[in-house]
Amino acid sequence: MKAISLIPARYAATRFPGKLMKMLGNKTVIRRSYESVQNTHLFDDVVVVTDSAIIYDEVTSFGGKALMSLKEHSCGSDRIAEAAEHFPDADIIVNVQGDEPFTNKDALEKLLAVFASSEGECIDLASLMQRINNPERIDNPSVVKVAVDQLGRALLFSRSRIPYPREEQESVYFKHIGIYAFRRMALIDFYHTPATPLEKAEKIECLRFLESGRRIKMVEVNDMAFGIDTPQDLIDAQRYLASQ
Repeated sequence: MKAISLIPARYAATRFPGKLMKMLGNKTVIRRSYESVQNTHLFDDVVVVTDSAIIYDEVTSFGGKALMSLKEHSCGSDRIAEAAEHFPDADIIVNVQGDEPFTNKDALEKLLAVFASSEGECIDLASLMQRINNPERIDNPSVVKVAVDQLGRALLFSRSRIPYPREEQESVYFKHIGIYAFRRMALIDFYHTPATPLEKAEKIECLRFLESGRRIKMVEVNDMAFGIDTPQDLIDAQRYLASQ
């Protein structure tokens, strides 16, 4: 099974423009994200896919591989799906976000293991989730939540609290971590499927998969750090890096 990692890297992020070129310690965010994936040694290739000459030049300047997008894209999965045409012999394509500088090997190994399991034959996409214990994050629309069935397959993604507790009872909440492992053809099919109503409403690309009848296997992890979506996240990342 040939697995490659494609890292979508958009410069003009809505909530934090230019965040991938911000310094995190002595390296840019995009460089740390690239090197964290490369250093797992799990992939036959690691490539940044970007719409920005600034990011392209940054990646190639430290010896990384990069491709320029040919079109405008509304989400990262569309961006890497266009690039997937350059890798016809890849079986699995893993989308690690360019703003995830602390990706670890164990989490990616668990994703790839889904496709090697007996269940893997009927799975189109695998992704990660982590329990949320902070009430503020449960109600934060910047934190995407996911609800799963008893087999760990995604039922719904939302920026709202899911499940909503109508009565006083203890509920478990999961944050969706935006790292995906696609079967190559499922990714290309996704690219050629128009954006769906729930996806447009929530701005969550995985909803296009669910609305199209695809199966998404969620893998729970406990030791993930965090992505960088806001200026405060970058401050938190600086503190986390300093503590390591």
